Amino acid sequence: MLLLGVFALIPVLIIIGVKAVQKARIPKQETKAVPRCEGCNVLFISIDPLRARNIHAYGYKRPTTPIIDSLAAKGILFKNAISVSSWTLPATMSLFTGVYPSMHKITNKITITPDGKEEISNLKKLSPTIRTIAENFKSNGYITGGFTGGAALHRQVGFSQGFDEYVDDQDFAGLPYSSPKALDWIRKHKNEKLFVLLHGFDTHGQYVPENGYDKRFVDFEYKGKLSGSKEEQLTLREEGLKMGKINLTSEDVRFLTALYDEKLQRMDESLGKFLKEYETLGLLNRTVIVFTSSHGEELYEHGRIDHGHSLYEELIQVPLIFVIPGLDKGFQIAQQVSNIDIISTLLNIVSIKEEEITIQLQGRDLISLMEGNGESQDAFSETEYRYAVFKKSLRTKDGWKIIRDSEKKVNELYNLALDPVEKDELSDKKMEEKESLRKKMEEFSEYNSIR
Repeated sequence: MLLLGVFALIPVLIIIGVKAVQKARIPKQETKAVPRCEGCNVLFISIDPLRARNIHAYGYKRPTTPIIDSLAAKGILFKNAISVSSWTLPATMSLFTGVYPSMHKITNKITITPDGKEEISNLKKLSPTIRTIAENFKSNGYITGGFTGGAALHRQVGFSQGFDEYVDDQDFAGLPYSSPKALDWIRKHKNEKLFVLLHGFDTHGQYVPENGYDKRFVDFEYKGKLSGSKEEQLTLREEGLKMGKINLTSEDVRFLTALYDEKLQRMDESLGKFLKEYETLGLLNRTVIVFTSSHGEELYEHGRIDHGHSLYEELIQVPLIFVIPGLDKGFQIAQQVSNIDIISTLLNIVSIKEEEITIQLQGRDLISLMEGNGESQDAFSETEYRYAVFKKSLRTKDGWKIIRDSEKKVNELYNLALDPVEKDELSDKKMEEKESLRKKMEEFSEYNSIR
């Protein structure tokens, strides 16, 4: 297995409208053996797009996520988990395959063929030797079910590869749609070994609660122009992509953040209902739970909304929680990791070893880190969003970050330890550091067959 991974401790969690530093709500890690759960069910939960900084367990002041907080309290919470990309399509395929986007080649929905034609990207066609985590579990005696919010996760791209049952029939659906379907399927197969993907777009700009917003977190008189509609989000997203920025007032941002938090809390409520029903089936005590997201979301930190268009912290910092049967109490891990590390770690926890996929994996096994013995590593991310953005980033273990625009040949440099909000761009002030990081990032890319 290629031991690629990531790290770079960020000592400060940034939160819009609140203090940057919050007290930890989860006990600090102790050096201990992490229990294995051989043959256990796996419940893999991914919500898009989910900002770690808006989750209460990560220090957010609003009580947005009591259910997620309860998972964190009894599980292993990674305070600094970094996504390999900033939008759903490439990042989720990396979650499914354990390799970087440029390795699996699902970097855009449309692939331009050598003769100039356009066709839907497909994993089997672009990377026929790469296996998915669902295929791996299926070949080890598991029944596999994927229940998604559709949109970027359509089967035609290859996301259904390895699943016995795969739901993708409603675009930008949330847990109120996908979780009942998952539960129906689980009930039918509860006596078998289960690998379940539960996914929703509950916090996406193209998702609006069924009966509209109740504006539970809009705690001021908003007189601005925004409504939080799907049409409005689409307009703002496209304007940002075309112009490089949009114009919002501080009240607009406060309003949009409140709506995002409402969707987050509603998702948390849906997750609670699902887990309660799952527990009544008698499965919880023999199930490993992974909770994460493929990427974050910008809420005007750098002049735009949505995702995919850059690699700033708000877009690549994601939640990551493992809940393992037999773990006596929860704890948190401060070292930076990558969501590309999830598959290696999960396979170890359930004691699956299969040569075909372990050779493929580019992430590292986080068990040593969980047990207090792991070391920090650099973190790599990339985005080729709709053939309009071509960016890479590297976050070093000593707190530096470089973002390179591969098309414009422009580098941005930040010292995250001193500037976690990425407002003080240092490329003209720290020429030596910039050049060193640029070379390091290019070497990293070349070594791992990442263009």
